Amino acid sequence: MKARNIALLMTAALVVYLVLLADRAFALFRSGSGAGIALGVGVLLLPLLGIWIVVVTWRNGVQIQRLSRRLDEEGALPDVSDLPRRPSGRVDRDAADAWFQDRRAEVEADQENWRAWYKLAYAYDIAGDRRRARETMKKAVELEAADR
Repeated sequence: MKARNIALLMTAALVVYLVLLADRAFALFRSGSGAGIALGVGVLLLPLLGIWIVVVTWRNGVQIQRLSRRLDEEGALPDVSDLPRRPSGRVDRDAADAWFQDRRAEVEADQENWRAWYKLAYAYDIAGDRRRARETMKKAVELEAADR
């Protein structure tokens, strides 16, 4: 099953959950008591927050996929298939660090190149630093949007 299909399935399940949660909030509103209304407001905030998170996550995913397609069409999609792997399948830490240093040098050489930032984000990801990978990918998305 493709990752996109799994994401769609999980999003659909989350939407069902959020609808049921919103229904509980409205049931609390209908109780008419002050405590029920206050709880209803609190419960209603959860689906609103959930919807915001889903929208932001899907938007980011679509933007990153657009960049991936562009790089693939250009034949420049990062390839780490030749890097040594651990038994778990993850890239060996020393190899990931060396690959990362090369990607960082590319960014330092051309700070306005979204392709270099994308590859650096990928390097952060294979090195296991997901937070920096997300931050760096945001920079790649911003630069690519300005490049269009």
